[in-house]
Amino acid sequence: MIIANAKEAITGHIELLVEMGQDIPSVSSVGQLAKNAEYAGYTWAVVDIDVTRLMGGSEKINVTLPKSLIDHIDRCIASNPEFKSRSGFLAQVALGRISSSR
Repeated sequence: MIIANAKEAITGHIELLVEMGQDIPSVSSVGQLAKNAEYAGYTWAVVDIDVTRLMGGSEKINVTLPKSLIDHIDRCIASNPEFKSRSGFLAQVALGRISSSR
């Protein structure tokens, strides 16, 4: 079982998709994928990749939100370190929503 270079391979694949102007595939749960007969017998691993940094330069924007919503976002970030920041949270949620609406 070789998964040592999985992060580099996935990152390279995503970089190539972005360079070619193609969509980044939406995130799927292992449970969802395991139900697919095409993947029967596969070994599963979770790899954390921040795709926002692969999508080009950042641009600062101002967003006005209700204080209670900001408090909920901050609590979510505190209990889910993969978001790292409000910007990271908003970017990941937006990407998820955009991917699911296609």
